Parts: sequence; C-alpha cells; structure tokens
Amino acid sequence: MDGRDWKKFLLPYEQSVEELKVKFKTLRTELKSREEYAPIEFVTGRVKKVSSILEKAKRLNVPMEQLEQGIEDIAGIRIMCQFVEDIERLASLIRQREDMTLVYEKDYVTNKKPSGYRSYHMIVEYPVQTALGMKRVLAEVQIRTLAMNFWATIEHSLNYKYRESLPEDVLKRLSKAAEAAYILDQEMSSIRDEIVESQQLFEDNSIIISRVLNGIQELYYFHRVREAAQFQLRFNEHWGTDDVRYLKELSAEIEEAIARAKKG
Repeated sequence: MDGRDWKKFLLPYEQSVEELKVKFKTLRTELKSREEYAPIEFVTGRVKKVSSILEKAKRLNVPMEQLEQGIEDIAGIRIMCQFVEDIERLASLIRQREDMTLVYEKDYVTNKKPSGYRSYHMIVEYPVQTALGMKRVLAEVQIRTLAMNFWATIEHSLNYKYRESLPEDVLKRLSKAAEAAYILDQEMSSIRDEIVESQQLFEDNSIIISRVLNGIQELYYFHRVREAAQFQLRFNEHWGTDDVRYLKELSAEIEEAIARAKKG
C-alpha cells in the first residue's frame, strides 16, 4: 500500500463509467428512434474494487506508481447483445466514435480462452473533465451475447469461491456449459431474421398503441369528449386483435381530429 487517497484516485474512473453508460444507452435509443435495429440489449458498468486492483497489480507485477497505465480495466463497461453478429457491428460503431480513442482489441469470441470464455474486449482511452481539468483514463468495454454473459458470470463466481483453482470436475462441467452456450448462440443466429422481424412487429404495435392512446387523451384536453369517447370504444374493440393496419388508420383519424380541434 502506498498511502494514496483511493477515493480521489477512483473518482475519474467512476465518472467515466457513468458517462460511458449514458452514451451507450443513448446510442441504443438513437438507433431505435431511427427505426434501425439496435445491436445493444443492455449496458452495465463498474469500477474495480481497491482489493481487486491490488491483486491484479501484484499478479501482473505492475508498480503502484504505474496503476493508471498498467491496469486497463479499473473502469469497466459491459454491453450485452442478442446475437453474435451484433458484436462486430457494435465494435465497428465504437471504432468510429470521436469521443473516445481505441487503444487495442482482444477477440475472445473467435479465439476463446482455454476455460471456454468468450467475449470481445476493447480498451479505450476516454477523456474525463474533472474539477482539476481534463484527464484521460483507460476503460475496458466488454461486448458479449446474453449466453456468453450468463456463462462468464457463473465462471467468475466459481473462480472467486475456489480462488481460481477450480477442481477438475468443475472445469470439465464449465467447459461443457461453454460449448452449450456457444451452440445456443449459433442456433439463435440461424433464426435471427425471424426473431428480429417478430421483435420489430411487437415494437411497431407498441408504438401505434401509444400513439392512439396519447391522441385520445389530447382530444380530452381540447374538450372533444364525444369524439374521444368514440375513438376509445373503437380502440377497445380492436386492440386485442393485433390488427395493426386498423390501428394505424385509427391513429390517422385521431390526428385529423386533433388538427381540427387545434384550429378551433
């Protein structure tokens, strides 16, 4: 221990994690709003605990004065995708960003670790504006499928329990589970188009229903009670039938009624 103030040391990393989470969540929202498929399912982040930083520094022989350069994953972002194909798409989007600099990449999807671990790692340099000025910190972005993440979470827990000295029978079971997760990802990829189409239909249906209900509420706001009540009855008769075409026509009629109400 070098007597440093760890709380102050970790502040830029905590800030970078929060900002990066917001940026990747915003990317997901933006892609969806453009009616594009979003390769991001959800985003999490964490800052390494001091004990973990010290353990890794000792294992890698990183001097205490070189922690910022020698430990690249003090700030960590994890992005989950539905399909293996989404990983490369997202990695490409990250490479194109101008608000962070890619340092290097590790492809553990194509080249899995001996344990069976699969994930795509990107080390980025991210500029954080602190009270003392701009500071560039390293952060690790892990991109993986939901199946890969489930397996990696289990492996991490077991490694913590056994201090990374897993019994042989546990290693064999983990290896089999890793292959099962890989096969699951392959199967999901084989029906990817059908899954994405179904999700898009569900999304479109949700959007049109929200538009209809908001429009009806707006008519009530303009005191068009009778019109609003009639539209509500028509909606109630059809919303459970999955008749998207009818709902779109209803939404158009409601928008026309709102336009008339605004005119007078």
